[in-house]
Amino acid sequence: MPAAPEKRAAYKRGHRGEWLAALALSLKGYRILSRRYRTPAGEIDLIARRGNLVLMVEVKARPTVQAAMEAVSYTAERRIEAAADLWLSRRSDYAKLSVRFDLVAILPRRWPVHVPNLFQGRN
Repeated sequence: MPAAPEKRAAYKRGHRGEWLAALALSLKGYRILSRRYRTPAGEIDLIARRGNLVLMVEVKARPTVQAAMEAVSYTAERRIEAAADLWLSRRSDYAKLSVRFDLVAILPRRWPVHVPNLFQGRN
């Protein structure tokens, strides 16, 4: 865990945000497969599944949904996509799966907002 007090607070906020996002998706019928999935290529905050649909979810805590969406840069999209490719390559049922890249915005004093199809992965 980071040593500086502000880094420690940000780390805790991140974990709390991911926990809230996982709860919100679970209540929508998704099963959380992984949290903070890390690879050398990048990290995926949450991986969730419902049927053959797999969500690669970025969680952002921001004051507005728009600010959360804008916080995911093109570079971050490519890293998430590369990590998703690695995760999928390790699945025996990858040919049956549909993948979607979503965002869950953690807003002050509000329930998390799920934004489907934040960006399109390359095919």
